[in-house]
Amino acid sequence: MAAEKQRTGLLPADALHGKQLGLSVSDSPNLDRLGLLDTHFRMTLGELARTVIIAGGSLCYGGHLQPGGITNFLIEELHRYGRRDRPLKVCLAWTVHRGMTPEQLAEQKDLLGLFGEIHFLSPEGDRLDVPVDEPVIDDFPAEERARSLTGLRTYMTTNTSARIVIGGKRAGFQGVMPGIFEEVMFALERRQPLYLAGGFGGAALDVIRKLRPNYAEWFPSAHDAPAPDERLLNGLERIEETVAAAKWDGFENGLTEDENLLLAASYRPSEVAALVGKGMGRLLPPLEGNE
Repeated sequence: MAAEKQRTGLLPADALHGKQLGLSVSDSPNLDRLGLLDTHFRMTLGELARTVIIAGGSLCYGGHLQPGGITNFLIEELHRYGRRDRPLKVCLAWTVHRGMTPEQLAEQKDLLGLFGEIHFLSPEGDRLDVPVDEPVIDDFPAEERARSLTGLRTYMTTNTSARIVIGGKRAGFQGVMPGIFEEVMFALERRQPLYLAGGFGGAALDVIRKLRPNYAEWFPSAHDAPAPDERLLNGLERIEETVAAAKWDGFENGLTEDENLLLAASYRPSEVAALVGKGMGRLLPPLEGNE
């Protein structure tokens, strides 16, 4: 049985008890170039959910509740594995839940049922006991959107044990840098283990190339690629400065050098999930308050 678990990447049933994995995942602009489809991306999320949930851990995701999105996909995956102690924490930024009607929020709560819970956040990233009972806001100033997203990322970093990073926009993003960069920075400041999965390209691979250039040698630069957004380059410099200040680059994550190198290039769902589960299971004590 032990040999079978090692072969398949399965963890003991309680290996991740009390541990929460923060998900920094979004579509990558490099899927076509890598010969991958959105299906591969979703399959990886599904395998991550399976690995963490079966081993007793929890998932924390900050996004939206629109049909067809990642949140609904994760809920569907949870229905397959039967954990009914609300292992999925969906964190909603202020500008997300304030743009939804009470009826929409109630529908999503019903959909989550016993499989997850919604954390409503203030603009500063503090958890609210209940959503604000005021008229829906259809539009927000750019500054308020940016502040609420920063608050969301702060809250998630404080309330997770580790973070997995996959994909991410390299252009067309809002704010002073790609959102995934800010999430990585917060994790580094907190000296939180990072699992940088670069096989899908995107902003995650940019971070890998900045922190461990040899890990990204498998992905050659395109000679006809447009010049990168200046905000992206500035964001990478800020990540490098954060590493220097914190004396922490996130790769102290329970994986060996060879395993981190494999994670930096893998696009295989079961392989990515097994590596993340293995690292968390080896390294991390339960998050305080989750026992």
